Amino acid sequence: MPADVRAAGAGVRSLLLALKAVLLNLLSLAAVLGAIVLVWQHGYGGDLLWGISATGSVAAFVPAMVFAFLYGLSMDYEVFILARMREAYDRTGSTRAAVVEGIGRTGRLVTSAGLILFLAFASLAAAPIIEVKIFATGLGIGILLDATVVRALLVPALVSLFGRWNWWLPGWAARVLRVEPSPLPAPEEKEKEKERIAAAV
Repeated sequence: MPADVRAAGAGVRSLLLALKAVLLNLLSLAAVLGAIVLVWQHGYGGDLLWGISATGSVAAFVPAMVFAFLYGLSMDYEVFILARMREAYDRTGSTRAAVVEGIGRTGRLVTSAGLILFLAFASLAAAPIIEVKIFATGLGIGILLDATVVRALLVPALVSLFGRWNWWLPGWAARVLRVEPSPLPAPEEKEKEKERIAAAV
């Protein structure tokens, strides 16, 4: 089992959430690399923003460096958010409450950190060296996309969609991760959830 899947699975004790984290990170990286190709290799917007025409190619180190930086940062954000969701679910037994509390506790921190890094790389994109501009542009776009679209929208939407399957960790995976297994929870009773909502209101 890859180390990133193992880390995510151990942090939130869930097989599905660990796999979802890896797939969303790869999706985000694919979007970033596509944007780099469009802006720099094909020249869409490069002339408007920096007065530079299409380069026709991207330096070989750029995709590798962008992948290494963004994948690690994205996984940190993901485990941070999902760990708070797991804590809320263990306490309330409600996926909906876990999503609301998890995003409520981490949303501002993740968004603020993402904004700071985006501004740092936006300033770095003003460097005169083309390779540095390409690298900084890719990281800036990736951080902005990851902190907004992926972490603020896709993660809570998918956790809500998966429901009780989010919290399942079979015995064989738990042994690999050296954590306690999490059996598949019973279907969440809608009546109890309605009562909780009514009591909260």
